[in-house]
Amino acid sequence: MRIAIIALGSQGDVQPYVALGKGLKAAGHFVRLLSHENFAGLINSHGLEFCPMYGNVQEIVKSPEMRKLLETGNFLKITAYTTKETQRAAINWAQTGLTVCQDIDLLVAGVGGLYLGMALAEKLGLPLLHAYVFPFTPTTTFPGVLFPQSLAKFGGAVNWLSHHVVRQILWQGSRSGDTLARKQVLNLPASPFFGPYKPTRYPTLYGFSPSVIPKPPDWQNTHVTGYWFLDAAPNWTPPPTLVDFLQGGKLPVYIGFGSMGMRHPEQTADLILQALAQTKQRAIMLSGWGGLHKENLPDNVYLIDSVPHSWLFPQVAAVVHHGGAGTTAAGLRAGVPTVIIPFFGDQEFWGQRVAALGVGTEPIPQKQLTPEKLAQAIQKAVSDQTMRQRAAALGEQIRSEDGIANAVAVVEEVKKSLFSSVDS
Repeated sequence: MRIAIIALGSQGDVQPYVALGKGLKAAGHFVRLLSHENFAGLINSHGLEFCPMYGNVQEIVKSPEMRKLLETGNFLKITAYTTKETQRAAINWAQTGLTVCQDIDLLVAGVGGLYLGMALAEKLGLPLLHAYVFPFTPTTTFPGVLFPQSLAKFGGAVNWLSHHVVRQILWQGSRSGDTLARKQVLNLPASPFFGPYKPTRYPTLYGFSPSVIPKPPDWQNTHVTGYWFLDAAPNWTPPPTLVDFLQGGKLPVYIGFGSMGMRHPEQTADLILQALAQTKQRAIMLSGWGGLHKENLPDNVYLIDSVPHSWLFPQVAAVVHHGGAGTTAAGLRAGVPTVIIPFFGDQEFWGQRVAALGVGTEPIPQKQLTPEKLAQAIQKAVSDQTMRQRAAALGEQIRSEDGIANAVAVVEEVKKSLFSSVDS
């Protein structure tokens, strides 16, 4: 079967779909991955056919405007900004998608590529498989990912409504671009005001562990498969200086904020160094897209631009990060305690979930972060034996799951239904 996966967003958003694509390719399917042009190296290094889509997410995140917005943590303002970028890209995305999906049998799309996937599926008469890495299907079991999980105390109707609010926030931010693409490229009518959401006979995939979020009983035709982990490329080797650092003392903690841009990265580094001094901990600090840096670092801190989480996290005492779905998954898989400093979006949800599972500290919103709060969280993560035991047990459970194989099995069932209907 010929499959196109539309994966748009940050690197943490894209990586699970690269992993899923590798699994599908290993099962004998042809896979074409549509993603931003700055992910060419990542996707090509894992042997998948890459189709570049207009836009460089890293440049957008590093822009002064986005860095300022990320510091505020205001999701509505961030969405308004990204709406403008989506409008600029919508025409190109639709043109590219229409060209490269002509020979495809099945489309797969996550939240980042959902509306483009829906439009292309409608235009080309293709089946569309929804594949998400955070809860997006409405449920009465827990609130939507942009809401405090304490809302659950108000009952199922409030939970259900909150998921629809999340959907509307994301849809209204994409609606103008979607309308441009549909009318000017695809010759389709505009989607309904409240979005193109409608029941489908094709299943929905969720790439997270049922040990972290059990499947709600009201999710129909939905599969919580386990995580889709992307391990380091076969030719990757760690810098010798990093290996020496890891072997040169007690286990360090990992601190990094991934794709979260910061206006004052050196001040953030100073805050981190103060917290480390209070706890007397060694640390590996990731500069990432946010440009976290500091001249003349002390000997107990190693700074690196990027490193595969799958390789590093099992070798640290705890992980401190922004709470992206992918980074959270990698920390849980490693079986070490987590400290989440959420900036915006679903990051607070993951922070609350980690704390509820007892495998990490309570999240500390980025705007409220101080050296003292960070030091207290790090100290708890490295010294609380009950938390460490829970994290180790959850990590063992997650490592026993094969989310990619489970997802591939669902796709195989879809293949049977598609081609049996053609044969009949």
